[in-house]
Amino acid sequence: MFSLDGKVSIVTGAGRGIGRSIALGLAESGSDIVICSRTTSELEELSNEIKKIGKEAFVITCDVTKPESVDTVVKETIKKYGKIDILINNAGMTKKHLAENFPVEDWNNILSVNLTGAFVFAKKVGQEMIQQGYGSIINISSVGSDQAITKSVAYTAAKGGLNMLTKNLAVEWAEKGVRVNGIAPSYIETDLVENIKNHRPDFAKDITNRTPMKRMGKPEEMKGVAVFLASEASSYITGETIFVDGGWTALGL
Repeated sequence: MFSLDGKVSIVTGAGRGIGRSIALGLAESGSDIVICSRTTSELEELSNEIKKIGKEAFVITCDVTKPESVDTVVKETIKKYGKIDILINNAGMTKKHLAENFPVEDWNNILSVNLTGAFVFAKKVGQEMIQQGYGSIINISSVGSDQAITKSVAYTAAKGGLNMLTKNLAVEWAEKGVRVNGIAPSYIETDLVENIKNHRPDFAKDITNRTPMKRMGKPEEMKGVAVFLASEASSYITGETIFVDGGWTALGL
Protein backbone atom coordinates (compact mmCIF):
# COMPACT_ATOMS: atom_id res chain seq x y z
CA MET A 1 0.00 0.00 0.00
CA PHE A 2 2.91 2.34 0.59
CA SER A 3 4.70 1.51 -2.65
CA LEU A 4 5.24 4.27 -5.20
CA ASP A 5 6.68 2.01 -7.88
CA GLY A 6 5.94 3.39 -11.34
CA LYS A 7 4.81 6.75 -9.99
CA VAL A 8 6.00 10.17 -11.14
CA SER A 9 6.34 12.93 -8.55
CA ILE A 10 7.07 16.66 -8.81
CA VAL A 11 8.69 18.28 -5.78
CA THR A 12 9.03 22.07 -5.68
CA GLY A 13 11.67 23.73 -3.53
CA ALA A 14 13.50 20.41 -3.67
CA GLY A 15 17.06 21.68 -3.44
CA ARG A 16 17.34 21.77 0.31
CA GLY A 17 15.68 21.12 3.66
CA ILE A 18 12.25 19.53 3.82
CA GLY A 19 11.78 19.39 0.06
CA ARG A 20 15.05 17.57 -0.41
CA SER A 21 14.21 15.03 2.28
CA ILE A 22 10.74 14.36 0.88
CA ALA A 23 12.14 13.92 -2.63
CA LEU A 24 14.53 11.28 -1.32
CA GLY A 25 11.74 9.59 0.62
CA LEU A 26 9.52 9.35 -2.45
CA ALA A 27 12.41 7.96 -4.48
CA GLU A 28 13.17 5.39 -1.79
CA SER A 29 9.55 4.26 -2.05
CA GLY A 30 9.85 3.76 -5.81
CA SER A 31 8.85 7.02 -7.49
CA ASP A 32 10.75 8.80 -10.25
CA ILE A 33 11.20 12.44 -9.24
CA VAL A 34 10.98 15.75 -11.05
CA ILE A 35 12.89 18.15 -8.81
CA CYS A 36 12.41 21.92 -9.09
CA SER A 37 13.88 25.01 -7.50
CA ARG A 38 15.58 28.24 -8.51
CA THR A 39 19.09 26.89 -7.72
CA THR A 40 20.34 24.36 -10.27
CA SER A 41 23.51 23.37 -8.38
CA GLU A 42 21.51 22.06 -5.43
CA LEU A 43 19.22 20.13 -7.74
CA GLU A 44 22.13 18.45 -9.51
CA GLU A 45 23.53 17.25 -6.20
CA LEU A 46 20.12 15.86 -5.20
CA SER A 47 19.73 14.26 -8.62
CA ASN A 48 22.91 12.26 -8.07
CA GLU A 49 21.61 11.00 -4.71
CA ILE A 50 18.29 9.94 -6.23
CA LYS A 51 20.10 8.09 -9.01
CA LYS A 52 22.08 6.19 -6.38
CA ILE A 53 18.76 4.98 -4.98
CA GLY A 54 18.04 3.57 -8.43
CA LYS A 55 15.36 6.02 -9.54
CA GLU A 56 15.32 8.68 -12.23
CA ALA A 57 15.66 12.35 -11.31
CA PHE A 58 14.59 15.01 -13.81
CA VAL A 59 15.99 18.46 -12.99
CA ILE A 60 14.02 21.56 -13.99
CA THR A 61 14.76 25.10 -12.80
CA CYS A 62 11.53 26.78 -11.73
CA ASP A 63 10.31 30.00 -10.12
CA VAL A 64 6.84 29.29 -8.70
CA THR A 65 5.96 33.00 -8.80
CA LYS A 66 6.03 32.90 -12.61
CA PRO A 67 3.11 30.99 -14.18
CA GLU A 68 5.07 30.45 -17.39
CA SER A 69 7.79 28.70 -15.38
CA VAL A 70 5.21 26.43 -13.77
CA ASP A 71 3.75 25.70 -17.22
CA THR A 72 7.19 24.61 -18.42
CA VAL A 73 7.62 22.15 -15.55
CA VAL A 74 4.22 20.58 -16.14
CA LYS A 75 4.63 20.38 -19.93
CA GLU A 76 8.15 18.92 -19.71
CA THR A 77 7.03 16.34 -17.14
CA ILE A 78 4.11 15.23 -19.30
CA LYS A 79 6.36 15.15 -22.36
CA LYS A 80 8.89 12.93 -20.61
CA TYR A 81 6.64 10.66 -18.51
CA GLY A 82 3.14 11.06 -19.93
CA LYS A 83 1.59 11.63 -16.50
CA ILE A 84 1.94 13.23 -13.07
CA ASP A 85 0.94 11.11 -10.08
CA ILE A 86 2.12 13.23 -7.16
CA LEU A 87 2.79 16.92 -6.54
CA ILE A 88 4.61 18.19 -3.45
CA ASN A 89 4.04 21.95 -3.13
CA ASN A 90 7.02 22.73 -0.91
CA ALA A 91 8.55 25.97 -2.25
CA GLY A 92 8.43 28.65 0.44
CA MET A 93 10.08 31.71 1.95
CA THR A 94 9.72 34.12 4.84
CA LYS A 95 11.03 37.42 6.15
CA LYS A 96 10.81 38.81 9.66
CA HIS A 97 9.34 42.21 10.55
CA LEU A 98 7.09 43.58 13.25
CA ALA A 99 3.54 43.71 11.90
CA GLU A 100 3.32 47.50 12.20
CA ASN A 101 6.47 47.87 10.11
CA PHE A 102 5.93 45.01 7.66
CA PRO A 103 6.78 46.19 4.13
CA VAL A 104 3.98 45.58 1.64
CA GLU A 105 6.59 44.43 -0.89
CA ASP A 106 7.74 41.65 1.46
CA TRP A 107 4.12 40.75 2.22
CA ASN A 108 3.38 40.38 -1.48
CA ASN A 109 6.53 38.34 -2.14
CA ILE A 110 5.83 35.93 0.72
CA LEU A 111 2.22 35.35 -0.34
CA SER A 112 3.31 35.02 -3.96
CA VAL A 113 5.67 32.13 -3.16
CA ASN A 114 3.89 30.38 -0.29
CA LEU A 115 0.26 30.70 -1.37
CA THR A 116 -0.19 31.90 -4.96
CA GLY A 117 2.68 29.73 -6.23
CA ALA A 118 1.15 26.68 -4.57
CA PHE A 119 -2.24 27.48 -6.10
CA VAL A 120 -0.83 27.94 -9.61
CA PHE A 121 1.12 24.68 -9.41
CA ALA A 122 -1.85 22.79 -7.99
CA LYS A 123 -4.12 24.24 -10.68
CA LYS A 124 -1.81 23.28 -13.55
CA VAL A 125 -1.04 19.81 -12.20
CA GLY A 126 -4.65 19.36 -11.13
CA GLN A 127 -5.81 19.84 -14.73
CA GLU A 128 -3.60 16.91 -15.76
CA MET A 129 -4.69 14.77 -12.82
CA ILE A 130 -8.38 15.40 -13.53
CA GLN A 131 -7.87 14.17 -17.10
CA GLN A 132 -6.09 11.07 -15.74
CA GLY A 133 -8.79 10.51 -13.12
CA TYR A 134 -6.31 10.24 -10.25
CA GLY A 135 -3.50 12.01 -8.39
CA SER A 136 -2.27 13.16 -5.00
CA ILE A 137 -1.30 16.76 -4.20
CA ILE A 138 0.46 17.53 -0.92
CA ASN A 139 0.89 21.12 0.26
CA ILE A 140 3.64 21.80 2.79
CA SER A 141 2.16 24.08 5.42
CA SER A 142 3.45 24.95 8.92
CA VAL A 143 2.45 25.15 12.56
CA GLY A 144 2.34 28.85 11.70
CA SER A 145 -0.91 28.12 9.88
CA ASP A 146 -2.52 27.51 13.27
CA GLN A 147 -0.29 29.30 15.79
CA ALA A 148 0.93 32.89 15.73
CA ILE A 149 4.66 33.42 15.12
CA THR A 150 6.09 36.77 16.11
CA LYS A 151 7.32 38.96 13.22
CA SER A 152 5.88 36.49 10.69
CA VAL A 153 2.44 37.90 9.92
CA ALA A 154 2.75 37.37 6.14
CA TYR A 155 4.10 33.83 6.50
CA THR A 156 1.38 32.73 8.92
CA ALA A 157 -1.32 34.36 6.80
CA ALA A 158 0.00 32.53 3.72
CA LYS A 159 0.17 29.17 5.48
CA GLY A 160 -3.29 29.61 6.98
CA GLY A 161 -4.52 30.34 3.47
CA LEU A 162 -2.70 27.26 2.20
CA ASN A 163 -4.64 25.07 4.64
CA MET A 164 -7.91 26.43 3.28
CA LEU A 165 -6.66 26.01 -0.29
CA THR A 166 -6.02 22.37 0.58
CA LYS A 167 -9.57 21.91 1.84
CA ASN A 168 -11.19 23.73 -1.06
CA LEU A 169 -9.31 21.87 -3.78
CA ALA A 170 -9.94 18.58 -1.97
CA VAL A 171 -13.69 19.17 -1.97
CA GLU A 172 -13.84 20.35 -5.59
CA TRP A 173 -11.70 17.51 -6.94
CA ALA A 174 -12.76 14.61 -4.71
CA GLU A 175 -15.18 13.12 -7.24
CA LYS A 176 -12.55 13.52 -9.97
CA GLY A 177 -10.09 11.17 -8.30
CA VAL A 178 -7.66 13.83 -7.10
CA ARG A 179 -6.78 13.93 -3.40
CA VAL A 180 -5.34 17.09 -1.81
CA ASN A 181 -3.78 17.06 1.64
CA GLY A 182 -1.22 19.01 3.65
CA ILE A 183 1.68 18.51 6.02
CA ALA A 184 2.36 21.12 8.69
CA PRO A 185 5.77 20.78 10.36
CA SER A 186 7.10 22.78 13.28
CA TYR A 187 10.81 23.57 13.48
CA ILE A 188 12.84 21.02 11.51
CA GLU A 189 16.64 20.94 11.72
CA THR A 190 17.35 22.18 8.22
CA ASP A 191 20.29 24.36 7.15
CA LEU A 192 18.06 27.41 7.60
CA VAL A 193 17.27 26.51 11.20
CA GLU A 194 20.94 25.73 11.87
CA ASN A 195 21.80 29.22 10.64
CA ILE A 196 19.26 30.73 13.04
CA LYS A 197 20.69 28.68 15.91
CA ASN A 198 24.19 29.97 15.14
CA HIS A 199 23.02 33.58 15.36
CA ARG A 200 20.62 33.10 18.27
CA PRO A 201 22.02 30.70 20.90
CA ASP A 202 18.76 30.83 22.87
CA PHE A 203 16.64 29.85 19.86
CA ALA A 204 17.03 26.06 20.09
CA LYS A 205 16.43 26.11 23.85
CA ASP A 206 13.26 28.16 23.45
CA ILE A 207 11.89 25.84 20.76
CA THR A 208 12.70 22.59 22.56
CA ASN A 209 11.19 23.93 25.80
CA ARG A 210 8.01 24.81 23.90
CA THR A 211 7.81 21.36 22.24
CA PRO A 212 6.37 18.46 24.30
CA MET A 213 8.86 16.01 22.74
CA LYS A 214 11.66 18.40 23.84
CA ARG A 215 13.47 18.43 20.52
CA MET A 216 13.19 19.73 16.98
CA GLY A 217 12.25 17.46 14.12
CA LYS A 218 14.70 15.93 11.70
CA PRO A 219 14.29 16.32 7.91
CA GLU A 220 14.04 12.54 7.45
CA GLU A 221 11.03 12.52 9.78
CA MET A 222 9.06 14.23 7.00
CA LYS A 223 9.48 11.26 4.66
CA GLY A 224 6.99 8.86 6.21
CA VAL A 225 3.99 11.17 6.28
CA ALA A 226 4.71 12.33 2.71
CA VAL A 227 4.89 8.75 1.41
CA PHE A 228 1.71 7.90 3.33
CA LEU A 229 -0.26 10.78 1.79
CA ALA A 230 1.19 10.12 -1.67
CA SER A 231 0.39 6.41 -1.65
CA GLU A 232 -2.71 4.23 -1.71
CA ALA A 233 -2.30 3.79 2.05
CA SER A 234 -4.20 7.09 2.41
CA SER A 235 -6.71 6.48 -0.39
CA TYR A 236 -9.71 7.65 1.69
CA ILE A 237 -8.03 10.78 3.08
CA THR A 238 -8.46 14.17 1.45
CA GLY A 239 -8.70 17.75 2.70
CA GLU A 240 -6.58 17.02 5.78
CA THR A 241 -3.45 18.77 7.04
CA ILE A 242 -1.32 16.56 9.28
CA PHE A 243 0.78 18.39 11.88
CA VAL A 244 4.29 16.96 12.27
CA ASP A 245 5.32 19.01 15.27
CA GLY A 246 6.33 16.93 18.27
CA GLY A 247 3.10 17.91 20.03
CA TRP A 248 3.49 21.68 19.46
CA THR A 249 -0.12 22.41 18.49
CA ALA A 250 -1.55 19.85 20.92
CA LEU A 251 0.01 21.75 23.82
CA GLY A 252 -1.80 25.03 23.09
CA LEU A 253 -1.07 27.81 25.60
